[in-house]
Formats: sequence, C-alpha cells, structure tokens
Amino acid sequence: VQLQASGGGLVQAGGSLRLSCVASGLTFSNYNMGWFRQAPGKEREFVVAISRSGGTTSYADSVRGRFTISRDNAKNAMYLQMNSLKPEDTAVYYCAASSTRVTRSESEYDYWGQGTLVTVSS
Repeated sequence: VQLQASGGGLVQAGGSLRLSCVASGLTFSNYNMGWFRQAPGKEREFVVAISRSGGTTSYADSVRGRFTISRDNAKNAMYLQMNSLKPEDTAVYYCAASSTRVTRSESEYDYWGQGTLVTVSS
C-alpha cells in the first residue's frame, strides 16, 4: 500500500494551495481518508477527514471554512483545497487511510503517506 501526497510548497499568507493524495495497493473506495499535519516542534494534529463515498466530512475548527476536502474514487485520489492560508498552517501534511470510520484519531488509520511540506510566509 502506498499513499503519495503532493502539492505542497511555499505560499504567501492569504494564498491557496491544493494538496493531492494518490493511493495504490488498496481498494480506495473501501477507506475513509484523512489529512493530518505536523508543525515544527509540535505534535501531529488532525485536519480533516472524508468518508468512503465523500458524503461525510469532519473538519478541525482551525481550518473549517478555509479548507475543503474531496475525493475521486475513480482516480484513487483525495484532495485538500486550502484557501486563505495563514502562517500557522505551516506544517508537513500527511494523508492517511482508515478502514473503520471517519475519525480524528490517528490510531484508527491503517496507512499513512510520506507527507508534503506547506510553508506559509507572512
């Protein structure tokens, strides 16, 4: 199983980025998916999750209204549209797959990607 996250980069505050996560080696439509992030010197934290069908989502308060998660099961891909970025959004963003449910708990995710770095300058 491989989850390949991409799309990170350097952006100014107020700007936008779109992250992608492409899965292989698993039946993508059988998995709920999530994004987590880890800022320098901090613990990894939940960002957003989406159900198998895409019909249910769960956002962290810190990103609700600015970030939008989506998925395309035909392409084995998940996306994170990030708008109105803030310096505090600077982190390595990880995608993850859960066979259980839409969840904020890291322990319920079976597979993790390698991460993509997002840097937001002020």
